[in-house]
Amino acid sequence: MSKRVAILISGGGSNMVALARSMTGDHPARPCVVLANSADAGGLARAAEMGIATEAVDHRPFKGDRLGFEAQLIETLERHSPDIICLAGFMRVLTEHFVGHFQGRMLNIHPSLLPKYPGLHTHARALEAGDAEHGCTVHEVTPVLDQGPLLGQARISVQTGDTPETLAARVLEQEHILYPAVLRRFASGDSTPVYLNATD
Repeated sequence: MSKRVAILISGGGSNMVALARSMTGDHPARPCVVLANSADAGGLARAAEMGIATEAVDHRPFKGDRLGFEAQLIETLERHSPDIICLAGFMRVLTEHFVGHFQGRMLNIHPSLLPKYPGLHTHARALEAGDAEHGCTVHEVTPVLDQGPLLGQARISVQTGDTPETLAARVLEQEHILYPAVLRRFASGDSTPVYLNATD
């Protein structure tokens, strides 16, 4: 029986689309819902076009009440009985309460070669540091931001003249390859990391 995957987004959902498109044929999982923290998130329409159930839980009415927001998130997600949660550009920091509820079955993609550059502005930070390589990481979500067990990494070369924008665009291409590859492996019960090298 296929694993049920919930995908959480905040924006256009390009990683969500890559994940959803990958879950066909003999893939061990299928998308069960795409949830956003705003009804305006562009990815909700894209998910609906793909025939995937959608939900929105707006964080703004919960200003100052993160646990209340997360309780609504959990209630909404559980209606769809997900086995795996994929964070795909979900721009809310989640508390230990939420992470604990889905412990061991929640994945995130981050645009750096963790443990380098947790948090925001990763591409600018890699350029400022003079790094020769940059990339993205898929990891299991734990209560500590961007520090869960590594499940995959993709590397690219930093090129002369790169800007944060050009670097971000090339990293995003790798995200769309890496995240589906990790999900396929994870959904089959294998947590061995996937390593992709696009530095040539």
